[in-house]
Amino acid sequence: MEEITYHSTVEATGKRRWLYPLVRKDKWYKYRSYLSYFLLLFLFAAPHIKIQGHQLLLFNIIDRKFILFSHVFWPQDFFIFVLATLLFLVCIVLFTIAFGRVFCGWVCPQTIFMEMVFRKIEIWIEGEPAARKKLDEGPWTTDKIIKKTIKHSLFLIISFLIANTFLAYIIGSDELIQIMMEPLAQHMVGFIGIWIFTLVFYLVFTKVRELVCIVACPYGRLQGVMLDKNSLVVAYNYIRGEPRGRIKKAEKQENLGDCVDCNLCVAVCPTGIDIRKGTQLECVNCTACIDACDQVMDKIHKPRNLIGFYSEEMIKNQTSPRFTSRMKAYSVIILLLASVLTYFIMSRKDIDITVLRAAGMLYQEQPGGYVSNLYHAEIINKTTEKLHISIKPLDDRIKIKWIQAVNDVEKESVSKTTFFLLVPSNMIKESKTNISLDVYRGDEKQYTIKTNFLGPVN
Repeated sequence: MEEITYHSTVEATGKRRWLYPLVRKDKWYKYRSYLSYFLLLFLFAAPHIKIQGHQLLLFNIIDRKFILFSHVFWPQDFFIFVLATLLFLVCIVLFTIAFGRVFCGWVCPQTIFMEMVFRKIEIWIEGEPAARKKLDEGPWTTDKIIKKTIKHSLFLIISFLIANTFLAYIIGSDELIQIMMEPLAQHMVGFIGIWIFTLVFYLVFTKVRELVCIVACPYGRLQGVMLDKNSLVVAYNYIRGEPRGRIKKAEKQENLGDCVDCNLCVAVCPTGIDIRKGTQLECVNCTACIDACDQVMDKIHKPRNLIGFYSEEMIKNQTSPRFTSRMKAYSVIILLLASVLTYFIMSRKDIDITVLRAAGMLYQEQPGGYVSNLYHAEIINKTTEKLHISIKPLDDRIKIKWIQAVNDVEKESVSKTTFFLLVPSNMIKESKTNISLDVYRGDEKQYTIKTNFLGPVN
């Protein structure tokens, strides 16, 4: 009869199997820790870092205002934001093709918070895996109540801090501090929203845990179509390791591989898989199994990297890593996207003006042989200082009659104005004429914009 296998987090009965992974600290764990501490520090500090009065990172969807490394992007710059997002996604695709789910194990906030924050607190309070499992399965004693209360209180506080930090990225740190200082009744909706997100984070890191990576996240399933035989992933060198078997001093074992079947690689895995069964969608390339296996190899005086970063091609044919044509193609795409993005950012204007003829309005004949059209203009000041903006026709024969004059535009704000363009009738040769308008910042000309003018054909 064919053997039935079950999910790493599901028992044969269909019941959830809770994981209690071991922690083995070696080279890769230290590297991950350093990177995680840096990313955590950046995550919590970035909303409070300001350069030239701008928050370092802001994603204000409500006001459609985005700040990336102190550069302000308005709705008119949305294509730049989309281009940056596209570049980020292509980079992830390239890294997946080259290194599997290394993003998940090393950079993803879910993994960093789970393994480097919540898991460490859990170990500190409840002990090693065997002790944690015994505590969970045991009766509710005084010791258990105290430990669970302390642990979940800390989890709730950290979840609250995470929720507030994410809010600071959306509304801004100054606005968040202002909300904290003002009476609760003025911000009841925001207060309820904060606690909803706090409970979501709390449930994710106390109950859902690795199921986020295994079930909820679509990225793990996408890697199946992105990986190939040349992708470097965390893998078991089955050529060297098989046939596996435990060391027995009384017996000769010349025919056995280097794997001693200790199952430490399974015990340390945060998603509960056996890496010796090959690449699996649950593997997040966290390298925990590499550290555990390397320590065992040191003890039995065998070379390290029985589990390491390998491609199928490297294991099967004992070859070196290859930079394939597929990787080269994605690298070229990344270079092109980065070049285009750099060009648009460098050529981006500090002042953005949109001039549109009033919808549904026809031309009007004016005294003195002029024809007029009504226009609406929107002026965006993207700088951190108040600017005096003016609009002047390129042709001196054309006049502007202001209905709502252009005033000084405050920093990082939008101003709207309305005016008539008066064009001499003898200039109008077609029913639709292009009119050029110069945009001035103080006395300095910035650029020229064009708009359409409707009039009678002479």
